[in-house]
Amino acid sequence: MGQRDEYELVFVHPGSATPAAEDAVVVHRTERKGPGGHPVYTDDTGIVQAEISDRDEVRMIASGGHQAPSPVVQVRRLV
Repeated sequence: MGQRDEYELVFVHPGSATPAAEDAVVVHRTERKGPGGHPVYTDDTGIVQAEISDRDEVRMIASGGHQAPSPVVQVRRLV
């Protein structure tokens, strides 16, 4: 599997009043590499940042203080 230029990160909210409640944000590949050596992707604001491996494994990266990245993140490939 090759690296993509764009993904959609899906933040699932377990225990929400709405079954399978989720938020999604599109992220774009940057020139940076994350702690695991994989590309870092960011949204247009630069607030949401994630390292995504070639096996679609996601590691959220804090972009500022007082952030608590969601432990339940899924990735969707965009065509």
